[in-house]
Amino acid sequence: MTAQAQPQVALATSPGDSPLVRETLRQILMAPVYDVARHTDLSPLNKLSARLGTRVWLKREDQQPVHSFKLRGAFNKLHTLTAEQKAAGVVAASAGNHAQGVAMAAKRAGIRAVILMPTTTPEIKVQAVQSHGGEVVLHGSSFDEAYAEAMRLAEVEGLTLVPPFDDAAVIAGQGTVAQELLQQKRDLDMVFVPVGGGGLIAGMAAYIKALAPNVRVIGVEPEDAACLQAALVADQPVTLERVGLFADGVAVKRIGTAPFELARLCVDEVITVNSDEICAAVQDIYEDTRAIAEPAGALSVAGLKRYCQLNAIGPEQKLAAVLSGANINFHSLRYVSERCELGEGKEAVLAVTIPERQGAFLQFCRLLGQRSITEFNYRLSGRDRASVFVGIRLKQHEELAAICHSLTEAGYPHQDLSGDETAKLHVRYMVGGVPPEPLSERLYQLEFPEQPGALERFLTQLGDRWNISLFHYRNHGAASGRVLLGLEVDEADRAALTARLDSLQMDCREVTDSPAYRFFLRKG
Repeated sequence: MTAQAQPQVALATSPGDSPLVRETLRQILMAPVYDVARHTDLSPLNKLSARLGTRVWLKREDQQPVHSFKLRGAFNKLHTLTAEQKAAGVVAASAGNHAQGVAMAAKRAGIRAVILMPTTTPEIKVQAVQSHGGEVVLHGSSFDEAYAEAMRLAEVEGLTLVPPFDDAAVIAGQGTVAQELLQQKRDLDMVFVPVGGGGLIAGMAAYIKALAPNVRVIGVEPEDAACLQAALVADQPVTLERVGLFADGVAVKRIGTAPFELARLCVDEVITVNSDEICAAVQDIYEDTRAIAEPAGALSVAGLKRYCQLNAIGPEQKLAAVLSGANINFHSLRYVSERCELGEGKEAVLAVTIPERQGAFLQFCRLLGQRSITEFNYRLSGRDRASVFVGIRLKQHEELAAICHSLTEAGYPHQDLSGDETAKLHVRYMVGGVPPEPLSERLYQLEFPEQPGALERFLTQLGDRWNISLFHYRNHGAASGRVLLGLEVDEADRAALTARLDSLQMDCREVTDSPAYRFFLRKG
């Protein structure tokens, strides 16, 4: 199911009357998580609130010592162990936040902790677990192989397995997030919670429905890893065939059995979001708090925004979302930056066919008016028509229809690729190649001030004396735009071209001798 067709959970008259919910509430109230965890802030998201026309708060679980809520459940589970179990030690399998949570909780409790991690786990995550006192054992190439080894060690060495979510004590520990939340803001209308294996939403929903049943609890899942939504439709946990890995903290194929029993009683609704919407939420959180959420951590904000788009939410409504973690791989930020504008509906990417002739680029840019072009990829592939990959910044999503209408009226065949995952992940970086014939071509790198209309002004100043045979430009939010430009120019005309480029007073240098250019983009 998509976000537009949400499964509605048939709630009991009062979920708090359920013996299961009452027992979970008791465990939450008794959980000694603050021996190691801390009370985290409930931060107002003022910029996002203004944009959505409602009031939004963010529960900052990124402020935990391990930058994730997982510490709560891990410590509560260890607290329930017998003296014999504590003496023997514990084992867990994880390549993420659960591993750090178990390691730190065990160190604080004086318990040996063996953490199984796949051999593919980045060194930074291994070191993080070791810094918290965990004994890391690298085994297998996947989580499933590491988990199987953890179960074997538990059996052979008498260690107690600490599950990441499918355990009553773990669920109760995570439920303390809701306990703090209602103490910090008693009059909330809705709470949005990220869903992976279900431990967090199960504990939070049980607490909220037991004490404040009028508050709606809404789960948020990636559309390519919606295991709770699938379970609610089937009325039992089901195993997804595959899951997307972008939001790796919630990339779970099957909801936990214990979390599902609570979720079916206490969760009001589930909504799904895509990767672009998650990236946009990472940006929203950063702009309001300067915190950098991991994709799974920003999931609830993405769902909150999606919910507001689909429903009439008034300015008097009070909404809260849980930032569940901030252990992001630094290199993932490049992907997030590329995709957040698309997720916010502030950028569209199009494939456009234009005539292959001098001045065609400039005519096309003028057709777009003063709109900011965020990306322009082109390589000469024939003498009749040119296919360009273009990104355009939008002030509002409805603007795209007007752009497409203008292109049609001007006779430019085009296609909107904004929703094409292949285009956004791969093709945008592959537009180009070797031309069909040898060219008398010179290649230049240049920079110009980044502002609306800058690309059009550059093309106007350059003129149409030389045919553009290659063009690559991408706005990265910097003060200047960087362009790779190929021009067809006869040897006798090179001096005139050099003079024209010098007159533009831009940072420009010739790179025709670049090995990469000669290897990938040049014929002969």
